[in-house]
Amino acid sequence: MRNIIVVVLVVGLLFPALAWGPVGKPSDSDRRKAEYLFLEAQRMKSKGHPDAFFDLLSQAHALDPTNTAVSFYLGYCLLSMRNTTKEQASQALSLMKDHFVEAPTDLYETTFYSDAQMMVGHPAEALQALKKLSETNPNKLELQVRVAEAYARTGDYRQSNATYDTIEALHGKSMAVTNKKISNFVAMNDSAGAIAEMRGLLATAPRNASYNISMGGVLQHFGLNDSALVYLDRAQQYEPDNGYTYLAKAQYYNLMGDSVQYDEQIYKALISENLDVDAKVEVLTDYTRQLLQSGDTTQRVTHLFEVLIDQHPHEAHIHDLYSEYLVVREKYAAAAEQLGYVLDINPTDAAGWRKLMLVNIMGENLPAALAAADRALAYNPDSLDLYRYIAPIYYQMKEYDRALDIYDRALAMIDSTDVELESDFLGGKADAYFSMGDTLKAFDTYEEALKLYPGNFGVMNNYAYFLALSGRDLDKAERMSAIAVKAYPNSATYLDTYAWVFFKKKNYSMALMYIRSAIDNDDTHSADVLEHYGDILFVSGETEEAQKQWQKALELDPENARLQQKVKTGKLNDNEQ
Repeated sequence: MRNIIVVVLVVGLLFPALAWGPVGKPSDSDRRKAEYLFLEAQRMKSKGHPDAFFDLLSQAHALDPTNTAVSFYLGYCLLSMRNTTKEQASQALSLMKDHFVEAPTDLYETTFYSDAQMMVGHPAEALQALKKLSETNPNKLELQVRVAEAYARTGDYRQSNATYDTIEALHGKSMAVTNKKISNFVAMNDSAGAIAEMRGLLATAPRNASYNISMGGVLQHFGLNDSALVYLDRAQQYEPDNGYTYLAKAQYYNLMGDSVQYDEQIYKALISENLDVDAKVEVLTDYTRQLLQSGDTTQRVTHLFEVLIDQHPHEAHIHDLYSEYLVVREKYAAAAEQLGYVLDINPTDAAGWRKLMLVNIMGENLPAALAAADRALAYNPDSLDLYRYIAPIYYQMKEYDRALDIYDRALAMIDSTDVELESDFLGGKADAYFSMGDTLKAFDTYEEALKLYPGNFGVMNNYAYFLALSGRDLDKAERMSAIAVKAYPNSATYLDTYAWVFFKKKNYSMALMYIRSAIDNDDTHSADVLEHYGDILFVSGETEEAQKQWQKALELDPENARLQQKVKTGKLNDNEQ
């Protein structure tokens, strides 16, 4: 079939050349020029130049509007443009129809014309075109199927089924045609017809598991549940190793609300060796989600994954899904192991390396996260997305020089138009400079990041926090923190910064209000936020409650010497007074 190239051009610039009006008879010279331009247009199409194809068609049509082949392809291109209006679509179809009227038996063009009419919601016109084609191509199965589908689209389901009957008489019964006929019977609410149709197919192969499953599905659709189960049982009896028979029964029991039987059939389907991998992954995803939502803590899912991995050891999707399940169960080391298998299968998977780094961070195994980062960059040296994750890992491990090196490498690669990402990387550099003790360089780099992208709320927050820690320009810190909180009023991190700025300004009532809001929004149970809460409570005179919050923070961060001192003395450290 010829390939129609879809072109996307500015409609307003093109339609003036196609203005309606009386079509005069072109001169012989114009007709020849138009034919030449049409041939050249086809050549441009074959070379992959759709703009030139359209432009040449437009010129050819302007010279000879009576050349219906030119009109057809021009109309199809116009119809294929984005945001085509109803009026423009009508004009395009008119151009195509000229050729259909002149050459209704042209197989390719008339097929395209019928598709176009169907696409714009004119199934009757599409049917008319297809019937003309099928009359001259009575043995062409594809055309007969299109005619049957067009009848259905017009709502004439009986004639659609009559056409399918003709197809079956020529080519024999098939599951595909039977399904089409049953859909028509369902549309007519003819349960007897649908059931009889399925029985007719089943009679050709009574022990075919797929046919028995379909018979069960039709019966269940019409509420004949007991009869449906008989056929599903037969399917399993005839093909006991067919995983799809168990999957079909699982769906049956799910509709019946029998969760116990549903669970049993799903389990059997998944351990079946002849259910294809993609189906298993899809089913297992839904099954795992349901068990997690119900709070299932048994080893059932774990055993399923072990069986599937034993069956399909080199299927990355199964290892990846297992890792996600293990993360939800907070088994981070095991999740990292599964991701390792995924990356052994496809070491250039940048997204997989990113997930491995994050899982190791969640499991507080920063050395493993760094090892993954090094391997990730070796396989994906140009992946900017990886740099966004790798630099913070070095920062968290206090390897600030390496973090700066990663940021510099990323900045050298970045597109200068991506100001948001460049600003993020500069903000990361500023964080590292501050933690290294170079506050002046840090603040200059924050300024550079915000000048590049003034709407970077993350940079504003960090800049404000470090200004507060340094006791510098607290008014500026308050302004930036307020902007960040306004943009993200439920961010525990931003609220904590705002509270800490007020604490440094000795506005303890405001500090207490915002730190409590931070606590309410803190899903991560941050030791820093709890410590700040304790500090603010202490200066507000609530010393007993402050001690409780410091103790909670120390339980989360037991190696923190500053917190150890506060818990021991029951007061702020001397340098914090």
